Order: sequence, then structure tokens, then C-alpha cells
Amino acid sequence: MPNRLFILLSLTCLLLFSSLLTPVLSKTPAPSDADDDEDLSFLEADDDDDAASKHTSQHQHLKDDDGYDNEDDEESYDDFEIPSNFDHGDGEENDDVELGPKVDEKDVVVLNEGNFSDFIESNKYAMVEFYAPWCGHCKALAPEYAAAATELKNLEGEKVALAKVDATEQHELAEQYEVQGFPTVFFFADGEHKPYTGQRSKDAIVTWIKKKIGPGVGNITTVDDAERILTSEDKVVLGFLNSLVGSESQELAAASKLDDDVNFYQTVNPNVAKLFHIETDMKRPALVLLKKVAEKVTLFDGQFTKSAIVEFVSANKLPLVTTFTRESAPLIFESPIKKQLLLFATSSDSGKVVPTFQEAAKDFKGKLIFVYVEMDNEDTGRPVADYFGIEGNASKVLGFLGNDDAKKYIFDGEITLEKIKAFGADFLEDKLKPFYKSDPIPTTNDGDVKIVVGNNFDEIVLEESKDVLLEIYAPWCGHCQALEPTYNKLAKHLRGIESIVIAKMDGTTNEHPRAKADGFPTLLFFPAGNKSSEPIPVETDRTVVALYKFLKKHASTPFELQKPTSLPTPKGSDAKEGTKSSTADVKDEL
Repeated sequence: MPNRLFILLSLTCLLLFSSLLTPVLSKTPAPSDADDDEDLSFLEADDDDDAASKHTSQHQHLKDDDGYDNEDDEESYDDFEIPSNFDHGDGEENDDVELGPKVDEKDVVVLNEGNFSDFIESNKYAMVEFYAPWCGHCKALAPEYAAAATELKNLEGEKVALAKVDATEQHELAEQYEVQGFPTVFFFADGEHKPYTGQRSKDAIVTWIKKKIGPGVGNITTVDDAERILTSEDKVVLGFLNSLVGSESQELAAASKLDDDVNFYQTVNPNVAKLFHIETDMKRPALVLLKKVAEKVTLFDGQFTKSAIVEFVSANKLPLVTTFTRESAPLIFESPIKKQLLLFATSSDSGKVVPTFQEAAKDFKGKLIFVYVEMDNEDTGRPVADYFGIEGNASKVLGFLGNDDAKKYIFDGEITLEKIKAFGADFLEDKLKPFYKSDPIPTTNDGDVKIVVGNNFDEIVLEESKDVLLEIYAPWCGHCQALEPTYNKLAKHLRGIESIVIAKMDGTTNEHPRAKADGFPTLLFFPAGNKSSEPIPVETDRTVVALYKFLKKHASTPFELQKPTSLPTPKGSDAKEGTKSSTADVKDEL
């Protein structure tokens, strides 16, 4: 009995100790969560100004019926290739596209999160389109994609399966593959994917895929075959080899796999080589690039290796001056030559300035890409001109560095041969000063949200003593309009905190090397005393409370927000009415 009593008492003590210890361990908050219990509901309280702001925002939102206002209007403007009006991956809604007869998509596999992995694993080669049902470009692609699916399904040898994913429904897949716009198309080979960069037609898709899965190089053995190819193709590469097999052929085939735009051929027939402007007594292996434009024939004089051939073709496949179109855009963007000279001119003025521009281009072949943008072409030229801030109809030239920095350099002066050549030389030698767009600096800037433009960015955002939250927005962006009341309310609450600046900048008309937007709106935080470092992306909910907590956590200068206190009940009012009045007064003070 004593032993049983002792055991019972021991168990009781153990349970009591555990019950006392556990709450202490489990309820001790981590320092980073200390604010979780703080009552911040007052931050979300509405007041008269908020109501007016919401009304204005909603009114603007109703007017925003131009195709920009959809769930995927957060477009990236980091680089020349991004704006949706001319990029392959745009998210612009376009319901005016003529759809024609109903599309037969019997050979296009519909994928979702449940069957995607199995599909990729069971098909050595596959193409997958991420689309949105409302996207006009996706609708235009549908019949071409379906026809390509049917032809590739019946391909002799390797089969290629084509599929599609509704990215508006399959969010996890779209996020996994970093889909930024529609349509986005990937080609999968043994599970590895790469973007499809060709044109949006059945023939282009089929040709592109055949090149990816085939030998890469076609054999030309007869003069008849050579004449047919020269007649039907815009640009080709021909290798004049000692043998159609062996190391030379392998180097040529490997190079062809790395260029999606030019068809590669090989021959050992001297008569075929002569048709391609290769002298029969030329030492083999020899290589030539032929184009149906100015400078039709370009002979290769480097080492016959994959890398040297690829570099030669990439540098020479574009014409001296490339007219900017949807079809030529990928060739410009994907070129290893990142420095570009762009001529902006109307179609009526092109005859005066393009010949001069083209003559200057001869001195920079393989060093600079010369691009002509037809400013009065509403489909492609006008959006590009708007992106670069080109106004009016006067012809203009600028240099563009098409890498991550995306810097622009303005040519000032008359468009003459000597001046363009001098400007190109200075551009190559990095002697030019970059240009950034800017609205005029506001004459007054006393609002809760400070207005930032390109020319006052350093003064406001890079002020070392201030913690700065910056919104980069677009006036047409529905998401930006929806955020505006929240952003204004946050700024109003923090107006008395001297160490914090809440600011915004129109990203469509202003630029700065430290303000890189991944889409609209982009929120960036620049902590005080550390302005030389990259800003912190604000990845949190777009609510006043969430943004306030972000600032509390990341601000270099600690701050405390004065919370409202209850006001006395006004005389002559009953208790219920007095409570309402007090609440209204408190909100007005916020």
C-alpha cells in the first residue's frame, strides 16, 4: 500500500509540474512576433478622406476598360523586350481578335496539376502552352498550335506531344514555371524545359521543333536541291566539307542546335558550293551565310568549331538595319550583341534617314545592332517609341544597352553619316552618359505621399537619414488604383514620423537605375543609412497593417505610432449617439 501511494503521489507531482511548465514554454513569444498581439485595428479604420479616395479610385477603375485591367496586368518594364505590346510573353487582353471557325484541338492535351508530371515524364519531347482564356493572342495562336500538334503527332520517328495549361486555373504550375504573361510556351526535352522563341504559326512551330529533335543539319547533294533551298529560304548557312560525317559535320550540327532562326546545311558537291558563292578551290571546311537582304553573302574565316560558328552566325544573320516587328524582335533581343542603335522615324521620313543609317551600320557590323523603328506604326513602332519616351514625329537616334542595366543614350544633333558614326564609336567605347526619363519636379510636394520623379529620386529616396517606402506604379494599372486608398491611409498614419517617407513614382514616365520594377505596382524599401545597397522588395499583404508591420521590422530608425484615445462623450447627446460621434472624431484625427 505505501508503495502504491508513493507511485500515485509521484505521478501527480509529475503531471502538476508538466502542466505548470508547458504553458510557460509554449506561450513565450519570439521577439519577432512581439507585435502580433498588438491591437492595430485602428490602422484600417475608414474616415471621410478614405471614402473619397475609394470613390475616386473606383471611378477611375470603371473608366479603365481598355484591356489593361485584368489579373495579369503586372507587366515588367525592366528591359526593352518586356512591354506587352510587342513581347512574346504579353499579358494584354485583346478580345477583338478574329477567331474564325471553331478550332479542332483534338491533338492538344489538356494539362492540370494532377497529370502534368506524368505527361512530361512519359513524353521525351513535349511543348506546353500556358494560356489565359481571355487573352487575344492565345486565341489567335490556338488554331496554329492545334495544327502543329496534329502534324507533329504523325511525325515519322520521334513523336512530339503538344499540350496546354490554363494558367488562370492552375496557379501552382504557373508559379512553378514563372509564367509572367500569355501565351508562354515551353519546349521540354527529357524533362528539361526552355522557352519557345519562334513565331506563332504552325510552320514555324513545326520547323523549330524538328530542328530541336533532328540532326540539325540537312544534306544538299544535288544542284536542284540547292536551287530549291535558295529560292524558298530567307537565310541559310552552308558548310562545304570534306565529308558529310565526322568531326566537321558534328561541329556544324552542334552549332545549328544553338541557333533557332537559321537553317544549316552541308555539302561535299563543288557545284552546290558554287551556287552558294563558295569558290570550288577554297580550302575545306568552308562556311557561308546567305541572306536575301543587303550584304547577301558573308564568308566565315574562323576556326571550324561550334562556338566560333555560333558567334559568326549570331553576329551576321541580321541585316545591316533591322526593321522592328513582332517577328524581328526576338532576333534583336536574343543576339549576343547587346548594344543597339535605334532610329525612330515616320514612314514618310524613312527615305531620308534610313539610307544614312544603313551606310553607317557598315562600320559596326558584328559590333552594334542597327534597328529602325517606324514611329507611326501603331501596332509595334508606337509602343516602342512610347517605352523609350520618344515624343513628336521628328527623327531621333538613341543607343540602348539591352542587358540587365537597360541604359539609354540620346543622340543630339542632325542625322548625318559622320555624326552617327562618331556616336556609334563613342557608344562602343562607353564614352556616353546614360539618359533617364523624368517628369518635371513638382513645384510643391507637401502631401502625405511624396511624389518622386527621375530628377528628384536621389534627393528623396536616397536621402541617407530617411527610411523610404517607394511605390512604382502605372496610371492605367488596376492593381495600382486598388492599392491607392491603402497607401494613402498608411502615409496619413505615418505623417508625423519624421524618419519615414512614403513615396510613389510613375514608372511609365520616370526612370532611375535604382528603381527597377518587376511589374506594377512594385513596392521597394530603402533603409536609412544603407542607400548604397539594393532596396528590399516589399513582399507582404497589401493592407495598412501588413505594410505598417513591414516598416516596423525593417526601419533603420525605430519609431512609435501614437495610437488614438477615446474622446469624451459630447454634451447633450445620449450614450449611443455620443459613442458614434466620438468614433467619427477619432477617425478624422487619424
